[in-house]
Amino acid sequence: MCFLSDEPDIIGLYINQNLKVRVQKIIEYGIEVTTDVYVKNQLVFPNIENYLHEPNKTYQWLKRVLDKYLLEPITTHGLRHTHCSLLFEAGATIKEVQVRLGHKDVKTTLDVYAHVTKQAKASTIEKFNNYLSNLI
Repeated sequence: MCFLSDEPDIIGLYINQNLKVRVQKIIEYGIEVTTDVYVKNQLVFPNIENYLHEPNKTYQWLKRVLDKYLLEPITTHGLRHTHCSLLFEAGATIKEVQVRLGHKDVKTTLDVYAHVTKQAKASTIEKFNNYLSNLI
């Protein structure tokens, strides 16, 4: 009897070959394969032909994860909004967040995402108090 753990080289070879084929197909369809966050015109969730999925596809993927781990419901856009809020809370500048989101105009980022979290409000008060303390 042969167990998978008895043949690690065969498993690794299969995974590498499968990955190479998938990456080659992705490149053939014109999907940008890079870690560069500034790549223009590249979709976040493209289909294999680098076009948009049906509108509900990402939520279907997300819903499977939410159901599996018994997590509170959230939409794909809700994840984006949460990510942006946490970026601001972590101290990212409005310009950094604008670039990360791909907004052409910083006004869009400010209007939609720059609500102030409770922690950011407390931090603002703390900064002001520190500033006043240093004046004395």
